[in-house]
Amino acid sequence: MQFAKDIVDVLEEKKGEDILLLDVRALSPFTDYFVICSGGSNRTVQALVEAVREMAHQSWQVASRVEGKPQDGWVLVDFGDVVVHTFSPDQRAYYQLEELWQEGRVVVRMK
Repeated sequence: MQFAKDIVDVLEEKKGEDILLLDVRALSPFTDYFVICSGGSNRTVQALVEAVREMAHQSWQVASRVEGKPQDGWVLVDFGDVVVHTFSPDQRAYYQLEELWQEGRVVVRMK
């Protein structure tokens, strides 16, 4: 869980918006935590993704797999036990992951 909280801290530091950390261990066979965050521009989404990956590599020696591109409005970073979803506000509203995983336990919510 500390790794997921460290991700939240990096996202907050880099000006991520509406950050949510969900515990989905009881719901998901493929991951323990989802971190969902918005970035106000493609450039911000890219900076958030790069900052999270750098912290994970340097502090935790954790590799990641990235899917999506900032210009698509959704970038997923898969660390195994933690999956980070970084959205443009429009794509986040469209996909509504919070609704889909609403049975998950909210660990952190930062507006």
